[in-house]
Amino acid sequence: MTASGHSRLLKILHIDPERHWGGGEAQVLGLLSYLAERAHRNDLLTHPDGRLFQQSQALSVRTIPLVVRNDLDLRPVPRLRRLIRDENYDIIHFHTKRAHALSFWLSHGAPRPKYVVTRRMDYPEANNWYTRCLYNRKVEGVVAISRKIFELLVQAGVEAEKIRLIHDGIDPRPFESASNTRDMHTECVVVGMAAVFEERKGHRFLLEAAQRLKAQGCRLQYRLAGDGSLRPSMEKTATRLGLKDDVQFLGFVSDIPTFLSQVDIFVLPSLFEGLGVSVLEAMAAGKAVIASRVGGLPELVIDSVTGLLVAPRDVEGLVNAISTLAGDKSLIRAMGDKGRERLKEKFTIEQTARQVEDYYYSLLERNGTETGSTLE
Repeated sequence: MTASGHSRLLKILHIDPERHWGGGEAQVLGLLSYLAERAHRNDLLTHPDGRLFQQSQALSVRTIPLVVRNDLDLRPVPRLRRLIRDENYDIIHFHTKRAHALSFWLSHGAPRPKYVVTRRMDYPEANNWYTRCLYNRKVEGVVAISRKIFELLVQAGVEAEKIRLIHDGIDPRPFESASNTRDMHTECVVVGMAAVFEERKGHRFLLEAAQRLKAQGCRLQYRLAGDGSLRPSMEKTATRLGLKDDVQFLGFVSDIPTFLSQVDIFVLPSLFEGLGVSVLEAMAAGKAVIASRVGGLPELVIDSVTGLLVAPRDVEGLVNAISTLAGDKSLIRAMGDKGRERLKEKFTIEQTARQVEDYYYSLLERNGTETGSTLE
């Protein structure tokens, strides 16, 4: 008997051809771990040079190398067709946009397998025949990781009854030691951010806010974890703004719990954000969060309870939010504690994976007939 109350074990093919490691790949690994522990048969098609390929080796998962150069790369299609025909899968789960594009070339109509895609990005899809075909005809189910993504898919012509809202989650256990480790009575307040250096993450707005705070006499320390194409320019910006001694650029950080243990306030001033796994990690570590009111972030952060929400690109809003928390260390602690409680109640990887498992079974039980709204 599985955790979902079903006795039948499933045979699932997961497809994630991305080479980089990010929040999406971490979610796939967590899902695979959960499903493997429950004795489901999992095969994973992923890039042989990616961290997901290496990390999955420790699980009871058959890992198969897959290289897909772009959305128009059809070379893997014949091999994928043979694999699906020979292995008799119950579920085919596309975990990325590039994986989903392959579904256009796969046959459908049989009772099994059921095709599922997870949508993680909160940029709009074009409302055209290709989008409607990919989502309404080439898959039986769509997982949206936030309400914002659910809404954007519906606006693009995706049938609402095909979409299931399932938030991402994390394992909170590695972050338990990161909370309550700093002496906030004696140490300088540290503002932290962990994100790839891309325009959509909004680093420059945090740096501009830091300059204004410094001019107002609010001297804080800033630690920025992550790498990316914009890191050199952001380092130059920090120097130009007179923040060279105030901001540390740490580069790629593999040990996020330790990073968060050195932070008091976590900031994510994104312009776009599907959900925000780094915010979930900060919540698990008991950190007060300041985030943009975009994408799925308002679904994580309860404004004035677990953190503060500001408008995107609003430097003055960031200044006010940071100064409010920096001036009230008891508020930092209270918001961090409430955020950690909220994370454990609603956003653990076990909860996410159990909902995905339930969705697999519901799709199989419908025999291709979708009924009822799934936005809960």
